[in-house]
Amino acid sequence: MTSEELEPSSLKSTTSKSSCEKTSAHNFLHAKKTSGRKYTVSVVLICIWLFCTIVLMAKQERKVDDVHQVTLAPNQTKTQIIYKNHMPNTNKIQLILAGAFMPDYYSTLATHFFNIWIEFDPTEEYDVPSKSGLKYDDMHQRNITQIWSIPIVSESLVEVVPEMHHNKIVELFSNVTLRGDTRLCMNTTLSTNFPISFTYDLFPINTEYGIIYAALVLIGLYVLIITEVIHKSIAAILAATTSISILALLDERPTKDELSSWVDIETLLLLFCMMVIVGILSETGIFDYLAIVAYKETKGKIWPLINTLCFFTAMVSSILDNVTTVLLMTPITIRLCEVMQMNPVPTLMCIIFYANLGGALTLIGDPPNVIIGTNKDVIASGIDFTTFSLHMGGGLVFIFIAVNLHLRYIFRNMQDLKFTEPSNVTELRQELAIWQKAASSLSSYSKEEGVVRDKLLRKCKTIFSKLKDTLKGFKVDVLPTESIKLQSYDESIKDFLNKDSPLDKSLLWKCAITLGFVITLFCLHSFPQLNLSLGWIALLGTLLLLILADHVDIECVLGRIEWATLSFFAALFILIGALSELGLIEWVGKQTEVIIMSVAKEYRLSVAIILVLWVSTIVSSFVDNIPLTTMMIKVITSLSQNPELELPLPPLVYALAFGGCLGGNGTLIAASCNMVCAGVAEQHGYRISFVQFFKVGYPVMLCSVVIATVYLLVTHVTFGWNT
Repeated sequence: MTSEELEPSSLKSTTSKSSCEKTSAHNFLHAKKTSGRKYTVSVVLICIWLFCTIVLMAKQERKVDDVHQVTLAPNQTKTQIIYKNHMPNTNKIQLILAGAFMPDYYSTLATHFFNIWIEFDPTEEYDVPSKSGLKYDDMHQRNITQIWSIPIVSESLVEVVPEMHHNKIVELFSNVTLRGDTRLCMNTTLSTNFPISFTYDLFPINTEYGIIYAALVLIGLYVLIITEVIHKSIAAILAATTSISILALLDERPTKDELSSWVDIETLLLLFCMMVIVGILSETGIFDYLAIVAYKETKGKIWPLINTLCFFTAMVSSILDNVTTVLLMTPITIRLCEVMQMNPVPTLMCIIFYANLGGALTLIGDPPNVIIGTNKDVIASGIDFTTFSLHMGGGLVFIFIAVNLHLRYIFRNMQDLKFTEPSNVTELRQELAIWQKAASSLSSYSKEEGVVRDKLLRKCKTIFSKLKDTLKGFKVDVLPTESIKLQSYDESIKDFLNKDSPLDKSLLWKCAITLGFVITLFCLHSFPQLNLSLGWIALLGTLLLLILADHVDIECVLGRIEWATLSFFAALFILIGALSELGLIEWVGKQTEVIIMSVAKEYRLSVAIILVLWVSTIVSSFVDNIPLTTMMIKVITSLSQNPELELPLPPLVYALAFGGCLGGNGTLIAASCNMVCAGVAEQHGYRISFVQFFKVGYPVMLCSVVIATVYLLVTHVTFGWNT
């Protein structure tokens, strides 16, 4: 007899009662703690909302000063009054200039200069305070800033060279209260006329504080996303609103036109249109069919199947952009994993990693590469489509192998790729999530919608009750692996093929024609003769498909759009624009440049490659890589144009391309394709959390960037492969 059988029944009942009381007390304390945490979070978020509301109500949009266009005659000093009848009440003024200036890398050859400064002309003697220390002689016109001299081209090139821009914040010598005029003065040393346009900002942002504010907002966004106290889209909108409120508090509230310019409409249009195309394509049944074909070809073996999906994704994303590739591959991967009774989340993460790696191979595979490839200095250095792919491909071969081995090691336990619950429990959870999402998408605004919503909610209650009955008798979280029973290969295929969902060949042909049109133009869009961007190509393809498939219910198709993902991207674009205004991204670039300048000459190329690669990788894993690449391309071109450094541009270009693309594997919000894949997966009932992705993605990113570092140092420093 066992010890349990020998125990008196009264003792067993007492022990059971005591255990139940402890469990109830523990549950009560846990619920109370959870409720207190939610209350604290709500109070903090409401305080942030109140701050934004008060600031935005109190502060107006900044007034954009008109651009002044003047022509400077020889030996003439032109002036522009910027303060009337008093001294400036600020100690800094930002000057923005545009004209026939000489490029920085030719500045040592300049013989002519454009000079600009600010002077003060007091008008009444008695307004000089005695404590100011100024004498009567000081009351005449005097400079209150240093003279800013900018090299300009010779007389014969003034009307030939392209316009160049200069931007500088100048400090005023004194800030006392005097009556008089403050003027902006300028002249040139040319013997001919010199046209120039200029504007000024009387209250520029103090970037010393702006960088701190920007960092706090970015940290706050990641805290909200990691803790998942609110939806990531709401977190991004809140962070964007907070950053705009901080700008408003600094008297730099952006206008609506400026906010619109920060949003990358091209990316949002591409995402929206491809979501529509994929939504219509899913009605053909092609995703189920391709899943079965892949299953048969790999004979149901898990790793051959995952490798096939990953390398196919990498190959396609090098030709198309990786966002489009992920939109096409995610439904196939999910359906295939469901047939094999695997958890789709680990496989989807592998798909994301290879989509970002494949996009790094060509100049059209990833948005950062497009920015790099269209830069005029990069083109002038001899980097074209073929050269770029050749240099990047050498390193990506080693990275592909290392990442594959790394993923095999991370998921060495095959149970990590499978569900931790029996198939019937998993199916019920998925079914419940889908019905709940369908019910929440409807409102009680109209009688018809209200009736349908009530029926869906009743269906949810039925499924929930069935799920509770199924879960009785064991704890799902600690199920032994023996309880997971997979269907055999023949049974799963047979059940799947016997479904009443054959291929809609008519609609499939229409989708094939549309995709052929879109993919062909995607491959040709880099040609300057084709005046169509990726967004326009996707829009034209969407219109073509809607015309061909005129029987498709457009309301149902639009209902499948990941509006939360689109709103997240829109808010993120505005947030990055605000962080740039606060000086965070520029600060990163300047610090990189300062470190490189401080290194001995013989080690500068090695240090420059390492810094550009690692800084762009780490920063782009937390900040969107599009504005980062836009800023960093200016940094590396200025470094290569500095005659004192003697740094070749190509190695820095490849370091930036590796960094911008590899950083996309670091976090869930680091790249567009990551968020798109997570959104589509959530629509199918599978959720990829930030922490879950980070645990796998960041080691993958670090492994990749280490190999890229070694590859670049060996090829460009040791062998001098700089052409």
